[in-house]
Amino acid sequence: MRPKIVHTAVFIVVISLCGMLFCFSCSKKSSTVQTENNTQNRKSSSQPNQPDPNSQTGWNHPRSDERLSDRKEMVQTLCTLYGFANQPVLDAMLNVPRHWFVPPGVQAMAYEDTPLPIGHGQTISQPFIVAYMTALLELTPAMKVLEIGTGSGYQAAILSEFTPHVYTIEILEPLAKRAQEQLSNRGYDTIKVRIGDGYKGWPQFAPFDAIIVTCAPDHIPQPLLDQLAPGGRIVIPVGRAGYVQDLLLVTKKADGSLEKKSMMPVRFVPLLREKTEH
Repeated sequence: MRPKIVHTAVFIVVISLCGMLFCFSCSKKSSTVQTENNTQNRKSSSQPNQPDPNSQTGWNHPRSDERLSDRKEMVQTLCTLYGFANQPVLDAMLNVPRHWFVPPGVQAMAYEDTPLPIGHGQTISQPFIVAYMTALLELTPAMKVLEIGTGSGYQAAILSEFTPHVYTIEILEPLAKRAQEQLSNRGYDTIKVRIGDGYKGWPQFAPFDAIIVTCAPDHIPQPLLDQLAPGGRIVIPVGRAGYVQDLLLVTKKADGSLEKKSMMPVRFVPLLREKTEH
């Protein structure tokens, strides 16, 4: 379940905040970028790498030359427009074809920096939001990550570039089945998809080292906090449906206490819940 298109005023705010959150150096010379908690440095470059089937090993990383020039242009936009300089995430955005995960009617717009409708009142996130939220997770191959809101399956495919341990939940059965079929057909064979209420998480496979929520509850679900491993991170938009929400980065410390950081204003579709009988 993806963010709706933000009103122009909010979009401008997001752009201005990006200037504070990322460095604006996108030259060919490598530069060092720090994440918000200043714990990890990453190298940057203005020119994205070519898709390399042999660049990562240990699990399947589907590769295709389809619309490669469009993907390069999308990645370059992330760098030049937003100053986004996280090279591993840029590589992931380049390597995963976004057009695989959008309906035929919007294929022509697959690489524009905008959300796109995927049916059932849901959208696929704009590329910048996908890249930004992924970067905040700081994933490594050994980490286990839970996604709430599978939607089209695109975000899950991006996560799979970093770790084979991807678990994703979608409450809308038609979307979940379509995403599962697409991911399977494209070769993303380590991603586990479940139809269910994402608010409850996936206790069977907990604890998770990272959790990403791509729909907005009005508070942080306690089950997700309970299923987060010590040292783990949650990236989640929180706020009222139909209003600007707050994208939060929540870190669980070793003693179980939580550290919350407000990252930027966003506007996501609401987190849907299973209907309960009274």
